Amino acid sequence: MKAFFDDRQWAHDPQNFMANGAFSPNPEQPRRIEILRAAAVDAGCDFDAPNDAGLGPIAAVHTAEYLTFLRNIHTRWLRIEGAGPEVIPNIHPANRSDGYPRSAVGQAGYHQADTACPIAAGTWDAAYWSAQSAVAGADCIARGTRATYVLSRPPGHHAFADLAGGFCFLNNSAIAAERLRAAGLRPAIVDVDVHHGNGTQGIFYTRGDVLTVSIHADPVRFYPFFWGHAQERGEGAGLGANLNLPLPRGTDDNAFLRALDASLACVDSFGADVIVVALGLDASIDDPFQGFAVTQDGFARIGDTFAKTGLPVLFVQEGGYISDTLGANLTRTLEGYGAL
Repeated sequence: MKAFFDDRQWAHDPQNFMANGAFSPNPEQPRRIEILRAAAVDAGCDFDAPNDAGLGPIAAVHTAEYLTFLRNIHTRWLRIEGAGPEVIPNIHPANRSDGYPRSAVGQAGYHQADTACPIAAGTWDAAYWSAQSAVAGADCIARGTRATYVLSRPPGHHAFADLAGGFCFLNNSAIAAERLRAAGLRPAIVDVDVHHGNGTQGIFYTRGDVLTVSIHADPVRFYPFFWGHAQERGEGAGLGANLNLPLPRGTDDNAFLRALDASLACVDSFGADVIVVALGLDASIDDPFQGFAVTQDGFARIGDTFAKTGLPVLFVQEGGYISDTLGANLTRTLEGYGAL
């Protein structure tokens, strides 16, 4: 299986993670790259570095205002007397229609949803090349490749058009889907991360040309809390083109696979001719977030289920945090699909 990754993606090295009022080490560590890349190679992946397709494919999904913010905010932040080394917001607007401030502090609050997406010196370069890897993967699929894996790190599915959050800055899966759509294909995004793909949903919520499906832990008591409920079906032209399948904490292999079957029935009814898999591995029974209880065998079955659709599949890496089985879960998924 062809795979894409750029070494500049190592540059994002977040030092802070604030949850429940306490600071702890950030789970989205660069070492994920080492583990995931080795696991993909074990599954038969052949890695290339992506070409630079420029800002166009990214700006097709994200606003110019937001991209300007991401490119410049860390430099501006360091001019604040007494500021910490990472951009972390401490105030937020009540609504997206509230005033847009000129200050770095105010703009951080506007463009960062939470304290889980600190921005440091290397964040923009890493996010940019993570997105370029997703673009390269989409182009590979558009040229007729059956399946491609993209090691997108930092991940992307919590990033809205103008809002970072949950370790995510640029929405790699959405950028890839839009790239495929522009190539004349009809994409469906199926998100199997334990957390709802709220940014992806938000980007396409009023559109009917990209199907968004998410299988995730019920947000009534799980991040991202405010999105991912079953009644969220899309609006306007997008009504019926968004499907959420929230599942109970502790969901096991069989229950997860039943939800995946329901997802793929929707993909079939949508008439999709390509699937972007937002590949979160944090549904694992061993993942630090402890949302689901999917085993290594379960991940192999997930990969096999996508293979049986007969559609081209672009696997875009989302979550999945450091545990003894993180690498094995990726290897089993790709082998289950038939990467060798």
